[in-house]
Amino acid sequence: MSTAAQPALTAATIAMGLSAGLYFAFDVSVMPGLDRGDDRTYLTAMNHINEAIENGLFGLVFIGAFLATAVAGGQLRRIGRRTAARWTWAALGFYTTALALTATVNIPLNRRLAASGRTAGELAELRRAFTSTWVRSNTARTLACTAALVCLGRALASSRH
Repeated sequence: MSTAAQPALTAATIAMGLSAGLYFAFDVSVMPGLDRGDDRTYLTAMNHINEAIENGLFGLVFIGAFLATAVAGGQLRRIGRRTAARWTWAALGFYTTALALTATVNIPLNRRLAASGRTAGELAELRRAFTSTWVRSNTARTLACTAALVCLGRALASSRH
C-alpha cells in the first residue's frame, strides 16, 4: 500500500474502533447501570455524562473517524486500490449513519434532558420519554460503527494485496 494511504486508513480504523467501543459501553454497562437507579439519579448522571463527553479528545475521535475515513478512501482510490477504497467508502456510509443518529436523535434528547423540569412527576415522565428512544438510537449507532469498523478491517486487508 502507498505510504500516503496507510496512516489515514490506520487512524480511521483506530478512531472507528474507539467510537464503536464507546457506544457499545453505553449499551452494555452505562445505560443498564443507570437504569438500576431512581429517576433523579438516572437523569442527573446522564446530564453529567453528557457534559463530560463534550471535550477535545472525544471531539478529535468523533470527527477524526469521519475525516480519516474520507481521506483514506480518497487516497486508496487515487492509488488504484479500488477494493480497499470501496470498503472504506462503505465504512464512511455506516459512520455517517451513526453521525446522523447522533445529530437528529441523541443530541436533541440530551438537550431536552438538560433543560427539563425537576419535580418527581416530571422526572419519571422525562425518564420514560428519554430512555427507550435514546437506547434504541445508541444501539443503532453501535451497530453502524461496528459495521464501519469491519469495513475498515476489510479495507486494510485488501489494501495489502
